[in-house]
Amino acid sequence: MRWAVIRDLLTTEIRRRMSYRADFWLSAFSALAVRLAVVWFIVKAVFAGSGRPGIGGYDAQGMLVYYSAAILVGKLVQTTELEQGISQDIYEGALTRYLLYPVPYGVVKYVQQLGALGPAIVQLVLFGAWLPFVVGIPRGFTAAGIAMGIGAIAVANLLQFLITFPIQLIAFWADNVWSLMVMHRFASALLGGMLAPLSLFPDSAQRVLQALPFRYLFAFPVETLLGRISAAEWCAGMVVALAWCGMMALVGRAVWRSGTYQYTGVGI
Repeated sequence: MRWAVIRDLLTTEIRRRMSYRADFWLSAFSALAVRLAVVWFIVKAVFAGSGRPGIGGYDAQGMLVYYSAAILVGKLVQTTELEQGISQDIYEGALTRYLLYPVPYGVVKYVQQLGALGPAIVQLVLFGAWLPFVVGIPRGFTAAGIAMGIGAIAVANLLQFLITFPIQLIAFWADNVWSLMVMHRFASALLGGMLAPLSLFPDSAQRVLQALPFRYLFAFPVETLLGRISAAEWCAGMVVALAWCGMMALVGRAVWRSGTYQYTGVGI
């Protein structure tokens, strides 16, 4: 019965995402085109102004490829709508109906997040197919790197959910957790390699970032896809990322158990 519920949740979310196909494709293409155009002009201006052939181990083409890959990977890691939906369920009292499900609430929300990934994966494949013609083919791009990158993206998606889950559960006590989510998204983008490659940070800071979970949300999957991480480094990174997943799962479970004692089910 539980697997049937999970299957239904997954397929329902996929159908919901594809309900408005024209809006789905237009919004996706316009957002991607604008972000790539901004990155293109910024990178060109930075390298032209510095007069240096390379910055942080990247030349101009390599930097463009990195940012392009980071934008596409970010679509598979971040799911803003579903992240905000957890606190909204608490505020509106909609959480009550999920408590009757034969599947834990956290599993329900993560399955819905996986359902949202279906259309995003289609976008990634289609948009990523023509990116090499625009920014060039990465030098270290290999089939093994793609396979390891897919695994890193899967763990990054899970880690992102497990980090945001307890943050959203603060809604049991606070009237608004939006500011906390904004702080998390900025910190993860800055320290995770979305805003800039981590190689631009000082060496001492890079050692700290190796141990923090943010790197494994964006920089680690992107560098893996681009062939900048060896198999041994990938294995070590996956161990650290999975360890963070385990720790954040325990934190989320503790916050959930404590928060449900505060829940009245009447909403706001």
